[in-house]
Amino acid sequence: MAGVYLAALFLFRTISIQHWYILTGFHLVVLMLVQYRYWPALFVADTACLAYISYAYLDQYGLYWAMLNVIPAFVYEAPVVWWARERWRLFSSRRTINIPIFVLCALIVAIVSTAEAIGQVQFATLPPGYVIHYGEVTARMVLGNFMGVLTVAPVTLVVYQSFAAANFRWRRWLPALLESRFLIEGALGVFPLIAFLVWLGDHNPQIRAMVQMAMFLPVIFMAFRHGWQGAAVAGTLASLGIVTLMPATEDPATLQAETLVAMAISTMLLVGGRMTALMQRVEQERFDSRMAMALAHRNAAQGEAQLRVTAQALDQLGQSIQGAFKLVLGRLRYLQPVTDDSSYRRHVESAQEQLFLLTDSLSPAVLREHGLPGALNQGALARVLHEAGIRYWCDLRGSVSNFPRELSLVVYRVVCEAISEACLTHEPADVLVKIRCGTKGRAWAVVMIDIRWNPARSLHVDWVTLRQRLRISATGLGREAIADRAATYGGRLRERTMPDGKRVVVSFLEPNRPRT
Repeated sequence: MAGVYLAALFLFRTISIQHWYILTGFHLVVLMLVQYRYWPALFVADTACLAYISYAYLDQYGLYWAMLNVIPAFVYEAPVVWWARERWRLFSSRRTINIPIFVLCALIVAIVSTAEAIGQVQFATLPPGYVIHYGEVTARMVLGNFMGVLTVAPVTLVVYQSFAAANFRWRRWLPALLESRFLIEGALGVFPLIAFLVWLGDHNPQIRAMVQMAMFLPVIFMAFRHGWQGAAVAGTLASLGIVTLMPATEDPATLQAETLVAMAISTMLLVGGRMTALMQRVEQERFDSRMAMALAHRNAAQGEAQLRVTAQALDQLGQSIQGAFKLVLGRLRYLQPVTDDSSYRRHVESAQEQLFLLTDSLSPAVLREHGLPGALNQGALARVLHEAGIRYWCDLRGSVSNFPRELSLVVYRVVCEAISEACLTHEPADVLVKIRCGTKGRAWAVVMIDIRWNPARSLHVDWVTLRQRLRISATGLGREAIADRAATYGGRLRERTMPDGKRVVVSFLEPNRPRT
């Protein structure tokens, strides 16, 4: 660990300049991501490197400076990062980074590093007549340290977060990274744009300052596209672009551009962090909603399975009752040959009819055998309405026969519920059921139930018998049951008043099975 740290330290120290001191960013990254048990090794390695530098410049800057220089900036920055990690919850979870805390920590580290450097200068032996303008130097060093942190640390956190999302497995991380839209937009959009701006400023010195100022635009674009991760990657590229166009070390235009870009990066990190948190919350709410809907569908399927078992048991019970009746009737004929058994037969037929309606309401056999068109045209509901004297017909368009069985059952129950609710509360004379369905990615259906009043024809309807039979075919909850079933399957209920009745419109959508 110490050897790797020394190699990286040498690299970052070599390419750092006063107003672009990326070594501070490297220090912050190491302190944030390396486990505490490795900190002593890093301290020893940094001390060894600084001891060599102090020995090399001992004659130039003096003994006091050499002694202070041996103490690495690591010592002053570590308490800040420790406090951010342990007290301010810099990493709220293994895969989540608290961006406001990170920006605050980066600013404090930049200030601490500047104060440490200024303090060393106080004990250095300077050439005679050498004057330090502390206000200007301090501002430049704070900007350089902060810009160095924003160049290195955020993009490293992006890589760390994506690697953590892959459970720190290279085989999962690399394919996910190569297929991500974030990488594609960064490689094909932001990087060519930054490269073009660098080329434009390099070949046109008169507009170099304006081009450096324009480097903040990709940062804003990527922040609004991909949150703080986009701002981090675009900020690193923009920072590199500004330094590449720098004509001299103390160029005022470069300093102004760095100030603007540093403000843009830090602001977009904060804005992007908030946007990322909001997007994660929305995604979590969507996921919870899909999971809740899937749970509702599974519960509905389990309920239908239980109803189907109950219907089969009732069907067997009906057959047993019919066999027992034939046996009793045969014994009765043997004992009393002249007995009129028509009244017994009527009672048994009525009981069988009630049992059939109950069995059909629990699990429609016609729906299983002939699909939704057969259930609506030939099922128990159609027969009951026709026998009572109500005009009932269906208008089906689309691939109704190939409709998913789960959705067909829901449509059939909604039709039964709506018609039963209308007949139990009013006295309709005509009932028209229209169904329009299709498939566009997922199967969809729109059910329109027209219920019309006709007082003259309603007088000829056997409402007592009809309502007794319909009470078995529906839940009795009426509009609430219809609305709940429609909402469970991505639809909604609407009612429209007509001059001679009303229209109930219910939409459905085949459930989209989420991946758990």
